[in-house]
Amino acid sequence: MGLAGTNAPRGIRQSFAHPLFKKFTLLPCRVADRCRYDARMDFSLAPITERVRAAAADQTPLRIRGGGTKDFHGLALHGEVLDTRVLRGIVSYEPSELVVTVRAGTLLAELEAVLAEQGQCLPFEPPHFAKTPADAATVGGMVAAGLSGPARASVGAVRDYLLGVTLLNGKAELLTFGGQVMKNVAGYDVARLMTGAWGTLGLLTEVSLKVLPVAPGEATLRFEGINQVDALRKLHAWGGQPLPLNASCWVHDEGAGTLYVRLRGAVAAVEAACKTMGGTRMDNATVAADWTACREQTLPWFTDRATRPDHALWRLSVPATAPVLALPGGVQPLVEWHGALRWVQAPESAGDALREAARAVGGSASVFIAAEANKTGASGAFDLQSKALEQIHTRLKHSFDPAGIFNPGRMARAW
Repeated sequence: MGLAGTNAPRGIRQSFAHPLFKKFTLLPCRVADRCRYDARMDFSLAPITERVRAAAADQTPLRIRGGGTKDFHGLALHGEVLDTRVLRGIVSYEPSELVVTVRAGTLLAELEAVLAEQGQCLPFEPPHFAKTPADAATVGGMVAAGLSGPARASVGAVRDYLLGVTLLNGKAELLTFGGQVMKNVAGYDVARLMTGAWGTLGLLTEVSLKVLPVAPGEATLRFEGINQVDALRKLHAWGGQPLPLNASCWVHDEGAGTLYVRLRGAVAAVEAACKTMGGTRMDNATVAADWTACREQTLPWFTDRATRPDHALWRLSVPATAPVLALPGGVQPLVEWHGALRWVQAPESAGDALREAARAVGGSASVFIAAEANKTGASGAFDLQSKALEQIHTRLKHSFDPAGIFNPGRMARAW
């Protein structure tokens, strides 16, 4: 890294990590005076910055959108669309350092393909939720949504792999938090606040992520005819043993329960676990599609909700060690033990009972996808759980976006 020039504003430095994306970035927690640009700077970011500045001045709402694959979630979708897909490309990738820096509008599938060429991956398996290639998920949307796949408890979530971000705040200031190294020290860990913020705090322009090698050994075991009580008992017991557990899914379908457990790690450890755990070992090539369907919510258990338009898809986030929940009407959930999630299909009128059941074990419940009959744009509801937590969110929103232009009403009606 070197200074941009003798006349460059203090705190600004220029990155030459990739010749296609020469640009000025800021040292952590520093703001450039009015974020000036010239012809050498990023031509794609300049008009976006000016648009944000104008929107802040006029208090015009902006709806940040990448691929739009998660537009179904949230309280509302308001404002003029601000498309992030012009901010596209991998800025730098050091396979030996297990770090990649990528522009927020880059397609998630493109990033995963580049990592796969080097035998690496995003271990948290972020869902795409893409219906067609035209609405493919983006890296920025992945971070903004903060959603992880069925292996979250064993490998970590999106925020655990986020090393740094660059974003435009509501004042059109370009801010950089964190960095591009794993042992990064940059004061407050502000970068991780952007994970799960759904674009309400700012427009992500660039993110740095930690990646990992693909595990050399993998196997999936199936346990048929097992009820939820026994499935949880097995998972709780296995969780206390030195086993290469990676992901799990218990589903009640066609009158019977089935537990799937995925093992990943050293080949010797996976093979030894298969011999001691029991169950039926499945073909990796065949079952891979099932794990993808679990992540993308295209399993028959999820798609069956289409036959009940009055039912919403509820997301119950509870401790993995929680017992069978007292759900109303004898509802059978889909259990992602390694995601610490219980998915439930029930009318929205059952909300109070579901929230009480989740809170009784130290968790929370919220609508992930609303019932078809209630959809008006986005429809999922967030559960901020307490007034104190809601006040913290409100203060953060005001600090990053004082004019309230970014995704208003997406997470809370008040902002």
